[in-house]
Amino acid sequence: MKIKKILKITGITLVVLIVLLAAAPFLFKNKITALIKENINKNLYARVDFKDVDISLLSGFPKARVALNEISVINLAPFEGDTLFYADEVSVKMGIGELFKGSGMRISSFGVDKAKVNILVNSEGKANYDIAKESEENNTAADTPEEGGEDFRFSVAQYEILDSRISYLDEEGKMQFVLEELNHSGSGDLSLKQSELKTQTDALVSFVMDSMAYISKNKVNLDAVLGIDLEKNRYTFLDNTLLLNQLPLVFDGYVQINDDNQEVDITFNTPSSDFRNFLAVIPEAYASNIENVQTTGNFEVKGEVKGVIDETHIPAFDIKIASDNASFKYPDLPKSVTDIRLATDIVNETGLAKDTYVDIRKLSFRIDQDVFNANARLNNITENMYVNARVDGKLNLANLSKAYPFPMEQELSGILVADITTAFDMASIEHKRYENTKNSGTLDLTGFTYDSPEMAHPVSISQANVVFNPKTVKLNTFKARTGQTDLNATGTISNLMGFMFNKENIEGNFTLSSDNFSVNDFMVADSEEKGNGKAPETGEKETKTPENTSGEKIKIPSFLDCTINAAAKTVVYDNLKLKNVKGTLIIKDEKATLKDLRSDIFNGNLAINGDVSTKGATPTFNMKMDINSFDIAESFRGLDMLQALTPIASVLQGKLNTDLSLSGNLNDDLTPILMSVSGNALAELLTSGVDTKDSKLLQSLTSNLSFLDVSKLNLKDVKTYLTFDNGKVNVKPFHIKYQDIDVEVAGSHGFDKTLAYKATFNVPAKYLGKEASSLLAKLSESEKDKMTVPVTATIGGTYSSPSVSTDIKSAVTALTQQIVAKQKDKLVNQGKDAVNNAIGNLLGGQGKDSTATDSTKTKKQQDVKEAARDVLQGLFGKKKKDTVN
Repeated sequence: MKIKKILKITGITLVVLIVLLAAAPFLFKNKITALIKENINKNLYARVDFKDVDISLLSGFPKARVALNEISVINLAPFEGDTLFYADEVSVKMGIGELFKGSGMRISSFGVDKAKVNILVNSEGKANYDIAKESEENNTAADTPEEGGEDFRFSVAQYEILDSRISYLDEEGKMQFVLEELNHSGSGDLSLKQSELKTQTDALVSFVMDSMAYISKNKVNLDAVLGIDLEKNRYTFLDNTLLLNQLPLVFDGYVQINDDNQEVDITFNTPSSDFRNFLAVIPEAYASNIENVQTTGNFEVKGEVKGVIDETHIPAFDIKIASDNASFKYPDLPKSVTDIRLATDIVNETGLAKDTYVDIRKLSFRIDQDVFNANARLNNITENMYVNARVDGKLNLANLSKAYPFPMEQELSGILVADITTAFDMASIEHKRYENTKNSGTLDLTGFTYDSPEMAHPVSISQANVVFNPKTVKLNTFKARTGQTDLNATGTISNLMGFMFNKENIEGNFTLSSDNFSVNDFMVADSEEKGNGKAPETGEKETKTPENTSGEKIKIPSFLDCTINAAAKTVVYDNLKLKNVKGTLIIKDEKATLKDLRSDIFNGNLAINGDVSTKGATPTFNMKMDINSFDIAESFRGLDMLQALTPIASVLQGKLNTDLSLSGNLNDDLTPILMSVSGNALAELLTSGVDTKDSKLLQSLTSNLSFLDVSKLNLKDVKTYLTFDNGKVNVKPFHIKYQDIDVEVAGSHGFDKTLAYKATFNVPAKYLGKEASSLLAKLSESEKDKMTVPVTATIGGTYSSPSVSTDIKSAVTALTQQIVAKQKDKLVNQGKDAVNNAIGNLLGGQGKDSTATDSTKTKKQQDVKEAARDVLQGLFGKKKKDTVN
């Protein structure tokens, strides 16, 4: 019974303990959270926060695990808002009993997952990691750990850092060091005064100094055993092997941490001298399968780093890289690289960073019979780097990919011959003091072909010759072809060094000539998605305007800042052919400005001044054109713009002169977006005829105006003023002649070819035909010739489907009113004459028939009396009696 009772008590106790262990995290979570935040923020000059705290007592029993989730450390001034540290999780393990201590917790292991550490030293030498608070209380606690002043004590058995990134940027020293994809772990008892720490590290390392990338994401693997002496603060390299890509290096020496500096004494070297070690330094993407490469000769790296590190000093170092009479050949490639010689020293003798120099005393190799040589010395690297270099050699570019597995999208070709010497300092480049640079030598390139997704066709350079002078680079010869275009160029570049080292635009002056220049050869397919013809959400077919369907795109290079004097015998743009093109092209800030560009086209002459810009999302243009003696029919067929401005031009035969000013937006292929165009034009027609067979508008006019034969229109020397905006062309009134008819035309039309015009014909009455024949019969011939009436034709609809209406009936009515009025005037005048004669006779006058016989006189007198009576009755409104029974 006692055994059963003991087992029962034991079981109950275990259950209670398990329940307590499970419940403890919830019971103590608030205390631990408050303790962590209190201690962190009390000791750090930064904002520290985390999303949550996870506490587990069962999973690692008898150890407790505490994890901070999404923890961040945000700097205060002078780095306000910068993130110094962030991690998805930081965890520690400790004995369960440590959770119940108010202070003096012992941490046995820790882990960090997906951390990002951003260390920054600004241009004033201040570091963002200097966030520890200094206080008398903290100093006292640090001096008396045995009295329980510590809140945490490390007795680490192991630790690990997973998938993290550490970035160190020194703005003052112009240096950046980055570790990416970092995985690091270590094990050892760091609570002992003397111990050994075994570590494993792998990462991608990058190193940039003064804008020059010395290492770019090279793979690093380090297995190291460190001797740790906590009393002396000395860390000794005991057994260490570093793989830089696949280059092995071994280390010996130590690092001593003192109160005001650190001492470094390290030596390193390659464990073997095989030239394969050199290929191993090159990133894997450029040096695949080196285990199968045949090599001869040696490659050695050895160096020492010795000295102190403090606010003004770095350790002195001497690193030597050497190879002599080496070679390599990849098994799958036909060529080998031989006679490789390399001698480079990287040295600092004073411990001052500015005194570091790199001396490449020898760099040479041979492929077949082509030998390439180079040497260079770089001084004062950290402050104002001075470069003195020389390149001398010949290369068949096609052999490069036949000897080394370059990851290229296309094969190179051509012969490069260079003999160039240069000397310059970076400060002069940065401040554009190019007179301080010293360049001399020549570079020749023949048979070179270059292809790129940004080019519509490969560019073949048959010959290029460049001469390097102290201040400029002179292009003596440049002969190239791409597609149907041939190019010949000469000129000078005034800032090649600034373009190469200071990210400046190319500045220069060039003369360009071509027998045939096709703009289409410089158009490329738009890299942006054009869609699949479906609306984004509904799936219905998307309606696109013609301006949005272009698959070609032309961009003016942003890196050009130059003036080009160009001449071309033929320029082909879309379906246009321009002859004898000459002018000046100024390219700057993604804008091409045309000055005095002249060309022969459409059997006439064209002069252009203006600009085209592709800097914005939508290209724009602003042009002034002087058009002289264009063949109207031919230019109408070739120019969409002319079709939009003057649709009637398709039926005209003869010449056109115009001064045209216009601006607007462009499609990606630099054709105008018509609805955006605005401007004005003064046009003069020098026509010799009108072709009406294909014009529905003129046919409709003829059918509505029987007197009109449009083939007889006289359009010679017609001038008109046009304005256009918002897709509409407004035409100010102008006059044309049709035989003896004056015609006034005015109105507008849209770029969509809608019409809104009025043509007023000042028509002689004799042309009105049968409608007015009975009226005109009452007039004499001279009266018929002098009498005119306005006839207005209202033109609407579209150019392909016009509507024409006239006011011919109103005109006939107006003519009737004119004739009636004229007859009244005539009768009145006749009546006045009759009255005068009658009155004269009544008064005894003889009248005009005084020589007649008495009987005749009597008869005439009687007629006059009756006529006078009738006129008087008419004048006074009395009706004449009807003499008919």
